[in-house]
Amino acid sequence: MTSPLSRIPAVVTTIVALLALALVPIVGRAGPASAAGSGYWHTSGRQLLDSQNQPVRMTGINWFGAETSTYAPHGLWSRGYKDMLDQIKGLKYNTLRLPYSNQLFDSGSTPNSIDYNKNPDLAGLTGLQIVDKIIAYAGQIGLKVVLDRHRPDSGSQSALWYTSAYPESRWISDWKMLAQRYAGNSTVIGADLHNEPHSPACWGCGDQTTDWRLAAERAGNAVLSVNPNWLIIVEGVDSYNGNGYWWGGNLQGAASAPVRLNVANRLVYSAHDYATSVYPQPWFSDPSFPNNLAGIWDRNWGYLYKNNVAPVLLGEFGTTLQDPRDQTWLKTLLAYLGQGSGGISFTYWCWNPNSGDTGGILNDDWTTVNTTKQSYLTPYLIPPS
Repeated sequence: MTSPLSRIPAVVTTIVALLALALVPIVGRAGPASAAGSGYWHTSGRQLLDSQNQPVRMTGINWFGAETSTYAPHGLWSRGYKDMLDQIKGLKYNTLRLPYSNQLFDSGSTPNSIDYNKNPDLAGLTGLQIVDKIIAYAGQIGLKVVLDRHRPDSGSQSALWYTSAYPESRWISDWKMLAQRYAGNSTVIGADLHNEPHSPACWGCGDQTTDWRLAAERAGNAVLSVNPNWLIIVEGVDSYNGNGYWWGGNLQGAASAPVRLNVANRLVYSAHDYATSVYPQPWFSDPSFPNNLAGIWDRNWGYLYKNNVAPVLLGEFGTTLQDPRDQTWLKTLLAYLGQGSGGISFTYWCWNPNSGDTGGILNDDWTTVNTTKQSYLTPYLIPPS
């Protein structure tokens, strides 16, 4: 059938087409085929922009281990780190979220469980120097890196951003050290200030010892005083006004008590979301599942994106896919995040097969890919430029 537009003069056709494009939601646009982005990144409303003001998006993956007592990313006992990073790039991830613990920087924290025949240039290095090497090679091949303060010590996560052994002052001074160390290196684009704050952490309660929003402002502004180019990534808490959610995933409080930074266009909010196999949250057994999920995401973190408040990074989400509901959850979540450079940023949990809750993109041999998982993610990945 002939299009009605064929009967309209060409100039009018062009105007109509441009207007129609302008009305398409950003989340629905395909965007450029390659959008890892040049230089440092900044924000404009809900959109991330690169140094050329082009729209960009993190579609990345977590590679953990430097936060544990190996003091280096896991799997280096099986493969070389460059081989790992080449594979990550080859699978079209553009960002690496790299967890660490403050204990990594202590003098007695010696990297171990590394095959130095496969990683000869890591021999004799400290944990931080190994992180340097990973960042350097990631930059060479076009990957961006987000640093994630995952734990104070290598033993376990903490509800608050400090412990008796690693006080707030140490948390902030280590962040300033990292911001200075990588200043001028636009491979590292952001600081995920603390992983999964949860009760007794609160949002907006005003108590300096438990108010995560206020702590994030203190640390974020300290980082920006050293390196004003970094994105400051602030996760949620677990509960707000009695509404429970995943650790780090509840950003309801940001509506009335937003994070205030001294440098404009640097704030990114971040949430975590998991499948029923990780924990059987009540919404997975609701008769309306999965149609109830979008409303839950909207309420906890999606509203910040939909209302053009700030970009959102879904910093962790993952699953073994063994429960059929996990498969439905993952498919629904990725569709919610959207495709193209205007969608919601994400870093999948995780690369490692040795994540007890989720498994990884790699199989247990640390080499072959779980193609079932990868096939869910591939349509949403934007490769490095």
